[in-house]
Amino acid sequence: MDGVKHIIAVASGKGGVGKSTVTVNLALALAAQGYRVGVLDADIYGPSQAQMLGVKEGTRPQAASNDKFLPLQAHGIQAMSMAFMVNTREPMVWRGPMVVGAFQQMLTQTQWDNLDFLLIDMPPGTGDIQLTLAQKVPVAGAVIVTTPQDIALLDARKGIEMFRKVNVPVLGVVENMSLYHCENCGHEAAIFGTGGGDSIAQEYDTQVLGRLPLTLSIRELTDSGRPSVVSEPEGAVSQTFATIAKKVAEAVSAHQGDGPTISFSE
Repeated sequence: MDGVKHIIAVASGKGGVGKSTVTVNLALALAAQGYRVGVLDADIYGPSQAQMLGVKEGTRPQAASNDKFLPLQAHGIQAMSMAFMVNTREPMVWRGPMVVGAFQQMLTQTQWDNLDFLLIDMPPGTGDIQLTLAQKVPVAGAVIVTTPQDIALLDARKGIEMFRKVNVPVLGVVENMSLYHCENCGHEAAIFGTGGGDSIAQEYDTQVLGRLPLTLSIRELTDSGRPSVVSEPEGAVSQTFATIAKKVAEAVSAHQGDGPTISFSE
């Protein structure tokens, strides 16, 4: 893709595990390390990156002279989302072909400005959007987000298997909500179980990129449009994302030249 060096898919296989939160904070952590970063919100039915990045409702992308859209700027990163195209309260009552068409338009008609990394916030599942992405552009790798519980791991495995089938390397696993930390009394509890990230990483010969706690502040900051990495850059959560970002950049470098070669019939 013009203007993009490396494309990274951030996927989970299922909803509700914090994939979008991980995507936006990972993007901001990479930017803090000096990379030029963009985020493409591929969840057409439920885009959330606009609110997470603090983009005011009703803000629309400008058209470039070559009939492409200029991405919006937020917290030093470039962003494109269906939320920038429509009223965020309007449901997208679309069938698969229309969803794929909208995704392809955002993917190929956004004029990204010299990005080192484009992070794609994938929708849940292993269907049309995922296959379209692998078909249309070379993907440097995928980051899998899961919680430690068995139900989330079931879908995370499906996500990993899907990326394997299309020859996209899995860069690693982020275990979200790994430990609940009470901000009042300091008590910690493994609400969703333990060892889930380690087990799936060992099973698929990949690495655990990092473990994130279940805390009120992560949710509050993300909902307010100022994610942890920009609101609390010296905090423990931001430091964890900094480590994850470093590992992701190193993994992409290690996998250069191993991009997908598979082709799909229309």
